[in-house]
Amino acid sequence: MNKIIPYGKQYIEKSDIAAVTQALKKDKVTTGPYVKKFENKISQFVKSKYSTVCSSGTAALYLAFQSINLKKNDVIIMPCITFVSSYSIAKMFGAKVYLADVDPNNGQMTPNDVIDCCKKYKIKKLKLVVPMYHGGYPVNATNFKKLKKKFNCYIIEDACHAFGSTYKSNNKTFKIGSCKHADISTFSFHPLKSITTGEGGAVTTNSKKIYNKLEIYRSIGIKRSKEHWKYDIIEPSLNFRLSDIQCALGISQLTKINKFIKKREQIAKLYNKFLINNKIEVIKYDKNLKSAYHLYLLKIKNFNLRKKDNFLKFMKKKKIYIQYHYIPIYKFKVFKDKFIGKNAKYFYEHTVSLPIYFELSRKKQKYVINSILSFFRK
Repeated sequence: MNKIIPYGKQYIEKSDIAAVTQALKKDKVTTGPYVKKFENKISQFVKSKYSTVCSSGTAALYLAFQSINLKKNDVIIMPCITFVSSYSIAKMFGAKVYLADVDPNNGQMTPNDVIDCCKKYKIKKLKLVVPMYHGGYPVNATNFKKLKKKFNCYIIEDACHAFGSTYKSNNKTFKIGSCKHADISTFSFHPLKSITTGEGGAVTTNSKKIYNKLEIYRSIGIKRSKEHWKYDIIEPSLNFRLSDIQCALGISQLTKINKFIKKREQIAKLYNKFLINNKIEVIKYDKNLKSAYHLYLLKIKNFNLRKKDNFLKFMKKKKIYIQYHYIPIYKFKVFKDKFIGKNAKYFYEHTVSLPIYFELSRKKQKYVINSILSFFRK
């Protein structure tokens, strides 16, 4: 292969470029009509009452935490394998963050992991649980709501991998973001996700109270009156706005999301078909779940970090850039967290993510598969 094969990549076509061009010709390129239109489209897609778009998935998490009045010493539980954003933001708010272990099969925190964490650290008052749907599979989406009742806490779904994912409950199908079993869902529209706005994110909820806060916090805490020159600052915040240009791209991309996810699913099925031998394990998920396939996670038996690094170096020489996803939070020096999850350690050492994106051709994917198999034949 002459060109590098990344683990993920956006897909932009002529209709997307045309949509952005049209937005650039409008009087307003920010805080204009495309923002509300995109938010309405998102709500219609996920079946939520309210949507607020923002500048990134990280911004979405920040706004979500701010909207529930997260404050110093509030207790949060989240998985030790997650992207660093949620942990960093919680620390910035001064919250007490406890890391829960994960399912060694799929790298996701379970409700039982949360309960075990509470027992281990003798947590009596819990403010927030933040499940993260690693790779795009909404594992345990229904069961986390039981924790809400048990602990009287908020559930904020870090669904930055899961825009377009669905799950079943009582013979009904729900989209992640519908917030039928959570207070808030957060999404990312980074170029590697289901759809892209360049950078961007969204928060969905069914709570009018939370939504009203999100709208104010997104724009520096400003509340405007009917007269455009009069406004007040309700609470200090930052600028997390998404421009009309980006929203125009998002609206265009959203019309193609089913096509994008279907292609990713086909790629995943081809990996499942050919990457099965005595050294490779394909992760199995509940059939009631439909993934957005942000990542394709592959587990390698009898691996350790040294062997894993050798594998990544081998693939890099083949111009195939696979990834870790993720280094556990407790391994970062800046956080100095002493927690070590036994299952998280296993998942970290044994799992890699393979290329999966709309433009990945069958020829390139076969090259990836053959390269992986050749490594294990050595």
